[in-house]
Amino acid sequence: MEKKFEKLERKIGYNFQNKELLVHALRHSSYINEKRMAKYECNERLEFLGDAVLELISSEFLFYGNPEMPEGQMTKLRASMVCEPALAYCARELNLGEYLLLGKGEDATGGRRRESVTSDALEALIGAIYLDGGFASAKEFILTHVLNDLDNKRLFYDSKTILQEIVQGKLDKTIRYNLVREEGPDHNKSFHVEVLIGDHVYGTGIGRTKKSAEQSAAYHAILRLKDENVCI
Repeated sequence: MEKKFEKLERKIGYNFQNKELLVHALRHSSYINEKRMAKYECNERLEFLGDAVLELISSEFLFYGNPEMPEGQMTKLRASMVCEPALAYCARELNLGEYLLLGKGEDATGGRRRESVTSDALEALIGAIYLDGGFASAKEFILTHVLNDLDNKRLFYDSKTILQEIVQGKLDKTIRYNLVREEGPDHNKSFHVEVLIGDHVYGTGIGRTKKSAEQSAAYHAILRLKDENVCI
């Protein structure tokens, strides 16, 4: 297990002084429930902290990088940059799901690939780095692994807008999003959404909110349109 976490440290480019903070960041609530550990020993508190650190650093990034951008536009762009699908994509780049400590049930039902789980773990990891190495270390991690290559990542965090632009520019059809079903308890729901272009389903998506599920569905629709040689 120790060697596995050392591999993750090499991936993220940060070595923890307090290794328990790294383990804590990767400990999902399903794991602590299964092991009968205290509720606070899961990664949710670190996720809370990491979310705040990420919001501050992404705000600073936009403030200095776009000196003439109005507040409303910065707010909208920041929300897109750090939304669940965008963070889940960053987590996939690090293969973060491989390192998570999950309960057997969560693991068996695909928790290592679930966007809500991996995006939360990424925020918890940010919180852990902040506590272990301070603001500068957290900022370096975020700039390297979250706020990098934003032009290409826009496809993942702003898929609905991009899909709308494609369809308006190339196809004379309407876009419609349908909620197919909801699963899970109120505190941990997952939404299943399909996107139709005209009368045909072009993509499906799952997310913890309807909005994130729609973004995921739009992303898969874009991939299909690319396969059909509808240029972006």
